[in-house]
Amino acid sequence: MRPLLAVDGDSLAHRAFHALPSSIKGANGRQSNMLVGFANMLASLWESERPRTMFVGFDSIGSPTYRHELLPGYQSGRDFPPELTAQLDLLPEWVSALGFPWGKAPGYEADDFVAAAAAAEEDHGGETLVVTSDRDLFQLASEQTTILLPRRGVSELERVGPAEVRERYGVDPVQVPDFIALRGDTADKIPGAKGIGTQRAATILRTHETLDAAIEAGVFQGQAEDLRLYLRLTRLQYHAPLPELPDAEPDWEGAARLAEEWGLGNLAGRMRERAESA
Repeated sequence: MRPLLAVDGDSLAHRAFHALPSSIKGANGRQSNMLVGFANMLASLWESERPRTMFVGFDSIGSPTYRHELLPGYQSGRDFPPELTAQLDLLPEWVSALGFPWGKAPGYEADDFVAAAAAAEEDHGGETLVVTSDRDLFQLASEQTTILLPRRGVSELERVGPAEVRERYGVDPVQVPDFIALRGDTADKIPGAKGIGTQRAATILRTHETLDAAIEAGVFQGQAEDLRLYLRLTRLQYHAPLPELPDAEPDWEGAARLAEEWGLGNLAGRMRERAESA
């Protein structure tokens, strides 16, 4: 059985935006570096992994999640210039043109959709390849789910399974939310426990297995309420609303037509070449 390819759309989109020059524009003069880079990355991933289908999860920027309500400073300080968000809003349309499903809804992040897709695939006995640069998703690593960390765009992919998570962090994948809650996450502005770094967090979890057990044992009593809140932030939401995920092949011609509508002739040509050779 071919695997499901579950993509953290925002992670890939930001890589594309910062990797390609802003001088890339469509015939309408609109900045299009993210569109071109994202499209090329999806095509490359399909060709290298040959999944049964591709699913892409997206953040709903501008719609606060329960995480923002629990921790007002959550993910604060991130820069979303209009030339970035304008392109980001178009990406679901690109995924649809390729013939693949995607998930985006108020209250959920791309991580939650990817987690829901991987869990559903495991329930059906299938395997999933999760493409992301976000280490929070290491909690999904299992015998059936492998994390693919992009290097140099997506031309190189580091494969991360349970053994690699243990080697990197010293904890099992299921302990990753507890580990991040203890250690903190500077990118998401999660403070973590005072004075606790990577090694100490791993040692605590090897001793107590879970953050809750450590608190019950008398560790972090003064920070218990905050740490339990951080744990709620780091746990993925497996109930994110998923579309159907049937087997599918890419519609390169459909993607080429959309690229032409966007005034991206070179991208349309690359998609049409794939259609002709399929």
